Amino acid sequence: MESQIIRVRTGGSPVVRDITGECADFARTAAAGGDGLLHVFVPHATAGVAIMELGSGSDDDLLAALADLLPADDRWRHAHGSRGHGRSHVLPALVPPYASVPVLGGRLALGTWQSIALVDVNVDNPDRQVRLSFLAG
Repeated sequence: MESQIIRVRTGGSPVVRDITGECADFARTAAAGGDGLLHVFVPHATAGVAIMELGSGSDDDLLAALADLLPADDRWRHAHGSRGHGRSHVLPALVPPYASVPVLGGRLALGTWQSIALVDVNVDNPDRQVRLSFLAG
């Protein structure tokens, strides 16, 4: 298995960050034209990975839905950090910290409108790591 960590700066506001390009580059190199499985994992307790359409407003819709489901207010028992920080610790139960994508002929086998995104609503930690792992088939 080949593995690599990419670093993603998410900034100081909730974000859906497209990491498809980095994933495709890694898969192309690791697969060397072959088939296998790309596993994307975020080793953080406050971020997730989503496979979804991006750039058409869906990313903003996801952030709006998460804001409705997980408001940044004082209801959270996990209460250190910025106001509403506890919501960030609930996020991975809704947007899991991992995703797997088939790789065929060295290319990600995503659907026409699918992208791989890092989802981060934690404004206290703008520097993220994403572990990409390739398992040859």
